[in-house]
Amino acid sequence: MTVKRAAGAVLATALLCTGAVACGGSDDGKKANGAGSGETQSRSQVTEVITAAYEKTAKAKSAKVEMTMTAPKSMGADAGEMKMSGVMGWDPTVMDMTMTGSALTEGDPEAPEKIRMLWLDNVMYMDMGAAAAKDMDGKQWVKMDLNSIAEQAGDEKLAKQMTGGLDSMNQDPAQQLAMLLDSPNLKHVGPAKVDGVETQRYKGRLSVKEMMESNKGLDEVLGKSEREELFKSIEKSGIKGYDTEVWVNEDDYPVRMDIDIKSPEGTVKTSQKFSEYGAAAKVTAPPAGKTFDLMDMFKELEKSGAGTGSDSGI
Repeated sequence: MTVKRAAGAVLATALLCTGAVACGGSDDGKKANGAGSGETQSRSQVTEVITAAYEKTAKAKSAKVEMTMTAPKSMGADAGEMKMSGVMGWDPTVMDMTMTGSALTEGDPEAPEKIRMLWLDNVMYMDMGAAAAKDMDGKQWVKMDLNSIAEQAGDEKLAKQMTGGLDSMNQDPAQQLAMLLDSPNLKHVGPAKVDGVETQRYKGRLSVKEMMESNKGLDEVLGKSEREELFKSIEKSGIKGYDTEVWVNEDDYPVRMDIDIKSPEGTVKTSQKFSEYGAAAKVTAPPAGKTFDLMDMFKELEKSGAGTGSDSGI
């Protein structure tokens, strides 16, 4: 249960960052102006600032990150707060993050209070700690291969969405900025300080339909009918839209980005702070001899008749 809870928490955050709110963006080469102004900026000025931030972030390809994700109590087992800090890279996606928070430990007193998570080649590795190793053949690292899990589910569309989607969207805050550029109500809020740094604050909102229409990455992995099915599925979940706010410093880099996803169960809030753009993001997979592959567990469950569907809690 501890492994499954941690895996679910990590997967939710990872998919949120890589797919749920990412989209293709502008690449028109405009340069920011007015970012240091305390006056309200015009739409053209706002577009130039966010475009410049997009270009600078895309070029940096990595940064140090502090992330907090909060889900309301109404979401049941998925509720609570999760914090992640470390370094991440995009194009390609790599992460070396440490997780803490009530989302890991709520309802499970034996769950580790801190988990290190690595992401490399669409595979997540989680260090569950020495205490958990006794239940995993003496291995304290858990491996989640997203490609293999999708294939094991026997759902070709799921596999295509998960593998292709992650490949095309990456773990890329530049894509979050690209999404913001496509918001019809993008606007400048005003000056603000973030941890003592002078910034300009911007916000915008996309409906589910607008998000999918602007998400060029989906064109690479889904056909028209598959896109329609995905849209209906998201609509059925009751998600109303995606609200994004970003704070841009005088060097055109985003230093903070907040994303709220509204649903009938409440709002899932994600806040990220970025620093040291271009920081080294080198990730090495843990030794195979110290790694417990979740696919092996799934296969055992399948043999025993438990399956890998929702009834098994996976």
